[in-house]
Amino acid sequence: MMNTNRELDYRLYLQREEEFIRTDVRKEFSRYEVIIRGDVEQVKKNYEEVRPDFFAGKGVLSKNPLRNSIYHLVVSIGVIARMCVEAGLPHSEAYTISDIYIQRADEAKTVDEVLDLIGDFQVDFALRMRTLQKKAGAYSLYVRHAIDYIYDHLHQPLRMEDLARAEGLSPGYFSKLFAREVGTTVKVYILMVKLNTAGNMLRNSEHSISDISLSLGFSSQSAFTTAFKKHTGYTPAEYRERQAYIKIV
Repeated sequence: MMNTNRELDYRLYLQREEEFIRTDVRKEFSRYEVIIRGDVEQVKKNYEEVRPDFFAGKGVLSKNPLRNSIYHLVVSIGVIARMCVEAGLPHSEAYTISDIYIQRADEAKTVDEVLDLIGDFQVDFALRMRTLQKKAGAYSLYVRHAIDYIYDHLHQPLRMEDLARAEGLSPGYFSKLFAREVGTTVKVYILMVKLNTAGNMLRNSEHSISDISLSLGFSSQSAFTTAFKKHTGYTPAEYRERQAYIKIV
């Protein structure tokens, strides 16, 4: 097996010298979660914001600029397709769409063409997820607002009382409304969203378990490990090692 420790140390040294800072993991996955929610307009807005400086905070995967952009497309669409599958998009549809965009990128002649494709596939997946969610049934405005808030603040402590107050509802009424429409309590829903996000991060990123735990607002790594194992049967380390395809419910 190739030993990469020496090269890793050298690369990390160069990054420190060049003051290179990778994109914050919470911001990266919050943008992905917007796609999963099917918020097409926010997806477009997010991409318009990052497009002018798309490669900031991203590693260099190839010294060839065109190939580098293609590799980033492949990594990104792989993560998004997998997250959409976990959220209910049919497996064959998600991965066939992924194949289509990768093949188009392979035929691209310029970096701008590839960047256009990245924006296109994000909107494509968001549209498909929005359609999927409409088929699953609509939530009330109060519950939709609460769910959006939960996804946007996964890194913070979240309490049902705060969500209710934000909607101008009593905690008791909001709790019953949420449970009736979503089918579970607010507390359980928040935990499931965090654990599903953690599962995606464990499978599709190289972020450490402690960083994942911190980014999702768990009180400690041990608390995260206990919760994750309770709902999957695996510790986070075991889950990552096995590359298990387990939907956390």
